[in-house]
Amino acid sequence: MVDLVKISVRAGRGGNGAVNFRREKYVAAGGPDGGDGGRGGNVILIVESGMNTLSEFRYKKKFVAENGQNGEGGNRFGKSGADLYVKVPEGTLVRNLETGKVIADLIKPGEKFVVAKGGRGGRGNAKFSTPTRQVPKFAEQGEEGEYFELMLELKLLADVGLVGFPNVGKSTILSIMTSAKPKIGNYHFTTLVPNLGVVKLKNGVDFVLADIPGLIEGAHRGAGLGYEFLRHIERTRVIVHVVDCSQSDGRDVLQDFKIINAELELYNEKLAKRPQIIAANKMDIPGAEENYERLKKLAEKMGYEIFSISAATNQGLKELFDRVSVLLSQIPVEETVETEEEQLSVMQDTPEFEIKRDNEAYIIEGKLIEKVMKNINFDDYESVQYFQRFLDNKGINKALERMGIQEGDTVRIGDVEFEYIR
Repeated sequence: MVDLVKISVRAGRGGNGAVNFRREKYVAAGGPDGGDGGRGGNVILIVESGMNTLSEFRYKKKFVAENGQNGEGGNRFGKSGADLYVKVPEGTLVRNLETGKVIADLIKPGEKFVVAKGGRGGRGNAKFSTPTRQVPKFAEQGEEGEYFELMLELKLLADVGLVGFPNVGKSTILSIMTSAKPKIGNYHFTTLVPNLGVVKLKNGVDFVLADIPGLIEGAHRGAGLGYEFLRHIERTRVIVHVVDCSQSDGRDVLQDFKIINAELELYNEKLAKRPQIIAANKMDIPGAEENYERLKKLAEKMGYEIFSISAATNQGLKELFDRVSVLLSQIPVEETVETEEEQLSVMQDTPEFEIKRDNEAYIIEGKLIEKVMKNINFDDYESVQYFQRFLDNKGINKALERMGIQEGDTVRIGDVEFEYIR
């Protein structure tokens, strides 16, 4: 099962605006009619029902949306680029690799999230026509689409998680209580992937049950299969801790119980606080009763409920899961990760420009001003005037003056240098 992948997404670039003037037989000097460029396509993640792994991303890791087309004369706008839809399974957590922040938590079938926005199309010269600027010989270039490197992490959407050492009977319990058909065998790590099934009780209650692959000591550090699969119980509301009371593998029931709980806490402290029920399994085997009594004393001391069961004979399973259903009715489903406000605050804190001094030159940096620079035709007087007004409106000229700039000093923006004039 693939449940952790890195991908890159690039939205489409906006089309360039057109510089064009009407040329008609009976019109001596036609006005500007350059159309706008089309918007670049977005990259959109969409939750696909029935998709349960991220294996489709194993070989395809780059996703690029279509660019917008350039504008044309006659006020013809460029066509917008098509959005690119990328299918992901339910329970996909999307993380920005650069910042490490979660930007989306996708859990509902059909849910969509625009993960990279297409660039805006550039305005044609018709949009820059004014009563005092009747022949604009410049237009805007389209904006670049957003680019991100992402980590997709799949976390199963199960209400109840079965945990415990390998070969304690978790898969058998799942197969009896649901229609799932997990691989069952008498050896360690029979289950190599998490298995899901729906428990349907006679009282009309149903919930999703997950058999998490066997955990061992050191699982939180990656020992055994633990690190790969511990993430799948982060969303569960109730944990059923299955313990082999027959001690058929020569381990001690009390030690097993303590080790698994320690691993859950070391991986994520919240897991240790989730409601937990102990399922003392294999009670049909001689000698199990004595171990059950020992485990029961420890459970009562720690405040855990314990049920005596035998998955092989169906003993106690009804009582166990009736109690699980009651607990689930008392525990609200956790809200999905809130990210929009966090992203907005980051954007608001980002300055529009920054000015540095490098010997005799003043260097202006910032995405907005660098984007505007691409649209300026320094051979055209009106285009230069437009640029000067931009510097005034954004407070860049005032900032330069506060830093002591003098007329004739050098200003550098990207690869362009020019003399400062007021």
